[in-house]
Amino acid sequence: MYLTKEVKSEIFAKHGKSAQDTGSPEGQIALFTYRINHLTQHLKKNHKDYNTERSLVKLVGKRKALLDYLKKTEIERYRNIIAELGIRK
Repeated sequence: MYLTKEVKSEIFAKHGKSAQDTGSPEGQIALFTYRINHLTQHLKKNHKDYNTERSLVKLVGKRKALLDYLKKTEIERYRNIIAELGIRK
């Protein structure tokens, strides 16, 4: 499933403050997680697609940086987003 405008606004509405709130860390983490899951499925079928693999690694790094920021600044928001998305243990 492609990332359409409707899917994006749905992700931001669910995890951000509103559908237009694209800057909140929670919304960005949720969007990155959606894209990471999509790329992971793609790479299971196309294991020699190295450009996509590189993009996946970059996305994981961006998500990790946002999670580290959230963990450092507001631990409760960090715990909530981790639980909602099921990212870590």
